[in-house]
Amino acid sequence: MNRKFHIKKGDVVFVNAGVDKGKQGKVLEMLPNEERAIVEGINMVSKHTKPNAKNPQGGILKKEAPIHISNLNAIDPSTGKPTKVGRKLGEKGKLVRFARKSGEVLK
Repeated sequence: MNRKFHIKKGDVVFVNAGVDKGKQGKVLEMLPNEERAIVEGINMVSKHTKPNAKNPQGGILKKEAPIHISNLNAIDPSTGKPTKVGRKLGEKGKLVRFARKSGEVLK
């Protein structure tokens, strides 16, 4: 399945629903088949781990869990506020994403 989403890895996003509503974070990873994203510092869960070579002590780790992309909005680079994302033909005839509020192109 080759869907295009309004956010990409590396984007700064605003959480508009859920426990972390109102927070911002950077997208660390996209899970396109599940329509979810892992966002830095958002949707933290406690994971119990057994001792292993990487973590000889074991114990409880705090880790980001995936959040559905419908609960995320891209941040407008010029205003710093959440915005919808549009697509238009940019230079060289290639589709680019832009912030609907300011019209600024998202990288």
